[in-house]
Amino acid sequence: MHDARRVSPSMWHTDWLQLGPLSKLIRAQAERLPKGASIVDLGCGDMPYASLLRGLGLDYRPADIDADAVAKGKLPIGPDGRVPLPDHSVDAILSAQVLEHVPDLDAYCAEIRRLLKPGGTLILSTHGSWFYHPHPEDHRRWTRTGLALDLETRGIKVEEMHSICGPLATTTMIRLTAFAFVLKKVPVIGPMIAGALAVVMNARAVVEDAITPAQMRDDNACVYLVRAHVAV
Repeated sequence: MHDARRVSPSMWHTDWLQLGPLSKLIRAQAERLPKGASIVDLGCGDMPYASLLRGLGLDYRPADIDADAVAKGKLPIGPDGRVPLPDHSVDAILSAQVLEHVPDLDAYCAEIRRLLKPGGTLILSTHGSWFYHPHPEDHRRWTRTGLALDLETRGIKVEEMHSICGPLATTTMIRLTAFAFVLKKVPVIGPMIAGALAVVMNARAVVEDAITPAQMRDDNACVYLVRAHVAV
């Protein structure tokens, strides 16, 4: 996905209500890292947050499973899930919307533990509830407590957890995404109608999120972002 959309989405995008707050949370967490800190983007895809993190003065190191990762300037993630970096050699890891696509949580979390320096930071986001979206696989959704449990039983201690988009707004976003998928297939006017519909339904979802009780929103989020470290 284009990095400008991930970092600064527009209201006519169907995922504006998820991507905008997620980008702000990633920025806020990254701003707490010292200048020059190394950060591995583990499962970076199209590297949507590269400009943001480099702009904060961080040593950004993308890593992915692409067959041509090296040619794209990425660290290749091997078949065993390992990144070609020494043990305990990076200050931070970003894992943005990757965990739901990981078939082997044990191996993925083990690599996080191996890579992070003592006291290093994990910034991780994943879905609580959303469409099935294989890229190339899609395996899981989490509750708030389930995500913390799955990380902590694998040696990763959650320090903070932030919720994005509660259940009322999420159902509106799901309907919007489905409508837009159909509308964009209509020649010429379809994409314009989809964009206009997105503005209206995004505005509705903002109101729905505002009136949703905080505990309900926190426990039933579309997206969760955690700040964590390796348990001692």
